[in-house]
Amino acid sequence: MAVDLTMPILVVDDYKTMIRIIRNLLKQLGFNDVDEASDGTEALQKMQGRKYGLVISDWNMEPMTGYELLKNVRGDEKLNRTPFIMVTAESKTENVIAAKKAGVNNYIVKPFNAATLKAKIDAVFGE
Repeated sequence: MAVDLTMPILVVDDYKTMIRIIRNLLKQLGFNDVDEASDGTEALQKMQGRKYGLVISDWNMEPMTGYELLKNVRGDEKLNRTPFIMVTAESKTENVIAAKKAGVNNYIVKPFNAATLKAKIDAVFGE
């Protein structure tokens, strides 16, 4: 199954520069429908109102972390099938294990480039 370049993607990060970087990388890969949220709470609200094909979320955010967002998404019957990629600056094994247990589809450690992002997205959609 090919990755749908028209699917809406939600990028969640409390750091505007990171949102801009990810948005630009997604654009390079051909994705144009990119929405953003500055924390997990805002992301959840947006997800209640729109179906996203993919969520790319930072781990470290306040007040709701990416990990808490992931647990909320996986616990919601309407949202729990949404593909979810976690982005983090630390590759702590316990974080990776916790995210996997909570149902994350993939994991990216910063810094990363378009090729890495594409590989992770392809892996999520079984390319």
